[in-house]
Amino acid sequence: MKKVFCNLFGHHYSVSKKVTLHIKEYKCIHCGKEVTTDVSGNLSTLTPELQDINKTLETIYQKRHRAAEQAA
Repeated sequence: MKKVFCNLFGHHYSVSKKVTLHIKEYKCIHCGKEVTTDVSGNLSTLTPELQDINKTLETIYQKRHRAAEQAA
C-alpha cells in the first residue's frame, strides 16, 4: 500500500544521514527507498558502491574538520 502512495504522489524524503555539508543521504518515509546526492547535486539511488564512497567522504571530511578545529 505504501508503494502505491509513492507511485501516485511521489516519494517524501527525509534526511537520514549528513555525509558532508553538501552531500546527504535521504530515505522515503513511506516506502523506505534510499537515495543520495551525486556529484552534480541530483538524487541518485543509494547503491552499495555509493554507500562506500559516502563513508570514505565522511571520514575524510571529519578528519579535516577535526584538524582545523585543533589548529584554531
